[in-house]
Amino acid sequence: MPDQPVTLAAVTGAHGVTGEVRLKLLGEGLDALKAHKSFNESSLTLTKIRDDSKGGAIARFAEITNRGDAEKLRGTVLSVSRENLPPLEEGEYYHADLIGLAVVTDAGDHVGKTIAVHNFGATDIIEIERDPAPAKGQKTFMVPMTEQAVFEWDAERLVISAGFAE
Repeated sequence: MPDQPVTLAAVTGAHGVTGEVRLKLLGEGLDALKAHKSFNESSLTLTKIRDDSKGGAIARFAEITNRGDAEKLRGTVLSVSRENLPPLEEGEYYHADLIGLAVVTDAGDHVGKTIAVHNFGATDIIEIERDPAPAKGQKTFMVPMTEQAVFEWDAERLVISAGFAE
């Protein structure tokens, strides 16, 4: 997926009246975001960023000068070109690379596709949408991104232990 941009954060709303925005940080957090000055194909230029003490950040962009413009950014993701990121080590991945992958079990059964990657502190958690969706019961389920649960993945599919698909 060499031409697909990688999302590092998302704007959750305005902060104050001077155009600052609150960010939900994805991936490696604040330090990874600080390494970049330009986002979304240079449409947003980062001028200032700080920790919000809640796991997110407060940012200011050169193009946003008031609260109204900041509010309009709500829901906007901040992405950078993959070529501006460090190369991945063995076993590393960008969340964007996993979303949309077909999911199969180690027994070869089709399960569905990945729709999200979450991290609640311990490890990444893959959210999988069942295909076909059951008439009753859970339409999605989550699997930890560990060696015991996810055996392998590539650009086409993610292979999970059959025990996690039940």
